[in-house]
Amino acid sequence: MEISIVFLFGLLFAFVGVIPPGLLNMTAAKISLKEGHVRGFVYSIGVCVVVGVQTYLATIFAKYLNQHPDVIDILKRVALVLFILISIYFFLLAKSNSSPQKVDTFKSKKSRFFQGVLMSALNVFPIPYQAYIVTTLMSYNWLSLDRLAIGSYVAGAISGTFVALYIYILFFDKIKNSKFTAPKRMNYSIGIITALISIFTLINIINAS
Repeated sequence: MEISIVFLFGLLFAFVGVIPPGLLNMTAAKISLKEGHVRGFVYSIGVCVVVGVQTYLATIFAKYLNQHPDVIDILKRVALVLFILISIYFFLLAKSNSSPQKVDTFKSKKSRFFQGVLMSALNVFPIPYQAYIVTTLMSYNWLSLDRLAIGSYVAGAISGTFVALYIYILFFDKIKNSKFTAPKRMNYSIGIITALISIFTLINIINAS
């Protein structure tokens, strides 16, 4: 399989996984609206760094993860707790009337990068998702596990993730004057999304039991 095709596979499946409204893309839009595109991009880079690591791990351990659903079940349970806590945080933040404090530009950019790293690390779903995709591609001989192919697929996944986040940043910039993009509504929206993910994860765990 040509490396360019493998790269496009990684880009496509990562894009499909990130483009539905979720914690990472909505947070990217929120940061961009409040602090500008640069900090939104810095946050997105932090997200993409972790996505690259997650995709690499999923590629390396694809067969193991698919043969050991108990490991994926543990990851889901951890994710459930984390998303419940994140939902509570954003609901409380939306109810808060405190105004955001101004911070130093350099520190803010640095903190946004690490915020992207942290929030992406909390989102463990790309690991089983990519493990499933990689196993499927391997079953059709569309992907091999040599270093060049893995590197191309991971690079594609990073690119697809960044493109999806970039689309959210641009889209919300276009509607920034609407009521929906008010900080309170954005916080409620993120809280609702993470709550729905928590419910979906709980149902998935119960059905798998």
